[in-house]
Amino acid sequence: MDNIKNNEYYINRILEDLAYIIRHMKDVDSAAFSENELLQDSMMFRLIQISESARKLSDKYRDQHPNVPWTAMSGLRNRIVHDYGNVDLSIVFDTLKDDIPSLMNILKEELE
Repeated sequence: MDNIKNNEYYINRILEDLAYIIRHMKDVDSAAFSENELLQDSMMFRLIQISESARKLSDKYRDQHPNVPWTAMSGLRNRIVHDYGNVDLSIVFDTLKDDIPSLMNILKEELE
């Protein structure tokens, strides 16, 4: 089995995680999100995975795609990982509902 981990592999992982978030957050409002710890954990895990995959992309690849908010992706990951108990769920929710679909669109445009 071919398990080459290159830029294409990591971009595909990011796209899969973005699609997962969009699919599972589609009909979720902020009250439902704030009451569902399992969904919170699942979504934050995906946000962390997206950031980890983005971090593994080559510098050259990231430089060739300046429209993608690479720094913001890692910044949110750092907040979740290092300050988990104090993460503002309203910011996470807004990110999931607003920024993730936008990020998906940006990445799709960059790949065309």
